[in-house]
Amino acid sequence: MSTGPGADSAPAPAPTTMFSSLKIRNYRLFATGQVVSNTGTWMQRIAQDWLVLTLTGSASAVGITIALQFLPMLLFGLYGGVLADRLPKRPLLLATQVAMGITGLALAVLTLSGHVQVWHVYLTAFLLGLVTVVDNPARQSFVAEMVGPEQLGNAVSLNSANFQSARLVGPAVAGVLITAVGSGYAFLLNGLSFLAPIAGLLLMRNSELHKLQRAPRAKGQLREGLKYVAGRPELIWPIVLVGFIGTFGFNFPIWLSAFVDDVYHSGASTYGLLNTLMAAGSLAGALLAARRGTSRLRVLVGAAVLFGVLEIVTAFAPQFWIFAVLMVPIGMFGLTVNVTANASIQMATEPAMRGRVMSLFMMVFVGGTPLGAPLVGWITDTYGPRIGFAAGGTVALVAAIGVGVMLARVGGLRLKIDLRRGRRHVEFVPRARDELATAA
Repeated sequence: MSTGPGADSAPAPAPTTMFSSLKIRNYRLFATGQVVSNTGTWMQRIAQDWLVLTLTGSASAVGITIALQFLPMLLFGLYGGVLADRLPKRPLLLATQVAMGITGLALAVLTLSGHVQVWHVYLTAFLLGLVTVVDNPARQSFVAEMVGPEQLGNAVSLNSANFQSARLVGPAVAGVLITAVGSGYAFLLNGLSFLAPIAGLLLMRNSELHKLQRAPRAKGQLREGLKYVAGRPELIWPIVLVGFIGTFGFNFPIWLSAFVDDVYHSGASTYGLLNTLMAAGSLAGALLAARRGTSRLRVLVGAAVLFGVLEIVTAFAPQFWIFAVLMVPIGMFGLTVNVTANASIQMATEPAMRGRVMSLFMMVFVGGTPLGAPLVGWITDTYGPRIGFAAGGTVALVAAIGVGVMLARVGGLRLKIDLRRGRRHVEFVPRARDELATAA
């Protein structure tokens, strides 16, 4: 029997590798179900927009559909977080996955029977948005129950890689289906795709979940969640940054379609190519984040700065091939911002508050779209695609610099610039250390 130092210590946590979370059976079931349903979701997004355009001939009607799908998150997102904190997440996710599958099947029946009207699409988009209000915070906070704190950052990154992989496949499959047999079958396959995550949730072993404290039912829990975030700089400033970038820096459907049409005078195949290149960059960013394992706020701020700079540079790219190639690093750094913010916020949040905090995160990131998209669209229409794209990048860059300064001040750091050879030219250092070096 060993009596040496550390004989009674807990075993060291498993090292984080790019796919280490997939060694956990429950998470493996979850990820498998998600890649199937995410592919169906991307199919429905393409088919839904095409159906609305076919029914109305109006791009504005497509914009209304998108706004209706994101509006519930803006209006009710925080209440979804309260429910996610109160209720057991696995049964809650079973309910949301069933409801999302039903919306897809309902739209399939209406379309295949020839009775679909544009208001049907509006209604199903809004209902899907309402379900997402609860599904998003529950799904994001459930990850911690499946993998535990040691693998949380890796699992969040793999979730994003999962979503981006589906983004590469789903639109292509939808395009083939729409051309061959119509939008209705894309909706049908999306509805059926939710059988995969439902099966995954049912097959999970409850005994292997990491039991986390749930918030008891009580008054004032919404206000409590907001107060909790407001009192923690490590939460509030990343959420502020993500809010600015999500609202003004992620309006790629507006910019890319405008560039393809007005600047490069091309068609739908070019638009698809640009989206594919950005999705490839996003997938690479997600896998690199999974390999990194940790989520540092300086990585978040640095990625946000580069994201803003790249958008500004790309806006004035002189040739199409330069514009197209730059889509890859834009996708990579944009995804790095999202994944790093998501993981760092989850790991800095107490389990009983995680649903409310993640609902606020999703509300500002996704819910800002109905507010930012019309303004960005107006700038793009009035002053041209290059100015519109550069304006979004400028907002992202200014927000990243501002949040970086605030986080540095909170952490007692200051920016140090040293132009001497062999030294790190730019770095953040503790104020006290910098002052001692100056005095010496």
